Order: sequence, then structure tokens, then C-alpha cells
Amino acid sequence: MVALRNRVALVAGATRGAGRGIAAALGEAGATVICTGRSSAERDGHSDYDRPETIEETAALVTSLGGVGVPMQVDHLDHEQVRVLAERVRREHGGLHVLVNDIWGAEKLKGGPADWNRPIWEHDLDDGLRILRLGVETHLVTSHYLLPLLVERPGGLLVEVTDGTQDHNAATYRISVFYDLAKASVNRLAFSQGHELAPCGGTAVAITPGWLRSEMMLDNYGVTEETWRTALEPDRPGGLPTAPPPFARSESPRYVGRAVAALAADPERARWNQRSASSAELAREYGFTDTDGSQPDSWA
Repeated sequence: MVALRNRVALVAGATRGAGRGIAAALGEAGATVICTGRSSAERDGHSDYDRPETIEETAALVTSLGGVGVPMQVDHLDHEQVRVLAERVRREHGGLHVLVNDIWGAEKLKGGPADWNRPIWEHDLDDGLRILRLGVETHLVTSHYLLPLLVERPGGLLVEVTDGTQDHNAATYRISVFYDLAKASVNRLAFSQGHELAPCGGTAVAITPGWLRSEMMLDNYGVTEETWRTALEPDRPGGLPTAPPPFARSESPRYVGRAVAALAADPERARWNQRSASSAELAREYGFTDTDGSQPDSWA
């Protein structure tokens, strides 16, 4: 696929999960993809997760799929690092066609099901405020410094990655006050930034994956992307947890990635400006599938 050949994309938070899937799918479409994050194999620095995935691995995956992967280590809470990133992108690539704000990093702070529904007065305040810094402030800092590269030519695409569509999050309490606010805020960021991008010919869209088979999710159930369906089997050996039935409609990170790639390749993408959509909705619109040929919809 060469739909995005000669396009430059930056995926902020590309180390793992949805970010890696988005970078990979943009690579499938032939794009040059700048992969940013804190976890690097070549320099000191790691995320709050202390996991083995690195931005260099993501960049290599992009290249293996037909794109050009470029790793750049950045902590998106550090304003100076993001400012320097913008200068480097301008100097080395001349600008941006696609910016993806996928930074999260608060999965441990969110906790597991046993920690959910804890009222704000019982929630650790420092942890809660860090959820907002990681999930919202990083997006604001990144947009502030990198959108100037996107608006220099019409047609730029900004993607805000969140959990839950605008309609779903408006009507549903999400785990805790802090998590709820973070994920609803990212939907609103697409709306407000879309308002500001429209006069420049730009488009902003909020996209949510469904139940994502991230590296952390697969590890939780003791499976791989090739064996994930065995997580649904009862009485699993070794005390491994059995996934609930909706896990059968889970999706690989590449699925939401192909949603972003489809939008980026659509010359009429402006019709999505300020909107919120799921990977499944965009799959139905554009006809792409997950890596196994299916079109799963966790939100159905």
C-alpha cells in the first residue's frame, strides 16, 4: 500500500499498545512515521510501566511494513523536550501531515477492576492528578508545539486517541472521577482543536479502539496475539484468569491503526472534523479489517 507515501506522521506515545498499532498501520500505507515515547533501547529513560517495549522496536516495525520508521525519545510532559522535538521535525522532515496524540501512561494508576469505582475522597489525590497530567496535559503540550507544523499546508490531520466515544462517555461513568475526566477531555480536545484547525484546512478527530489486545492485556491473560482466543477457555491451567465473553470481540492494536490510516488517506477527511468515532465505525465506513480479516466491535 502506498496511499500515504511521502506523508510524514508523528505518533506521540508510539512505544506500545494503540500507539504502536497506529504507527504500524501508517507504515503499512507507506508513510514516514516519527515514533515518540519515553522508553528507548539506546538512551536512558522509561515509562511508568517499566516494560521491555521501546520506540526503536516500533520504528523497526514501521519500516518492515513498508514505511519509514524514525524513533525519537521524548517525555511529552517536558515542555522543552517537545519544543526541541518540533524543531527537529521541521529541520529533518519539513513539516507534518498527520499528528496522533496517543499519550497515556496511566494504566497502573488507573488500577484493575478491584480499584475501580473508588470515590474521589478515597482516591489517592497525587495519583489522580498524575492521571490527568499524563492523559490530558501531554496532549495539550504536544499540540501546542507540533500543530504549527501541521497548519502550514491545508489538509493536515490531528487524531486524539481516547477510550470511549463522546456519546458513550457523556452517559457512562468511567472507572473514577480522574479517569472519567481524562477520557472525556480528550474527546473534547478533538472538538475544540477541530474548531481552530478548520480555518487552516485541518481536521481533528477523536478515535477510540474497542477492547484492545495491548501487550499488557495479553500478558494479563497469559496469551499472545496468536493464542489470544484461548483466554476465553474456562478452567485455564496455571491459575490464569479466564477472560469474560466480550473479550471475543476484542481487537488488535493494528485495527485502530488502520482507522487512522484510512482517515489520513481520505481526501474528504474534513467531513469527520470535530467528531468522535470508534475503530469499528470507521472500519464499516472505509472497509478495512483487523489483521485476522474480521471487523470486531466491542462497543456494539
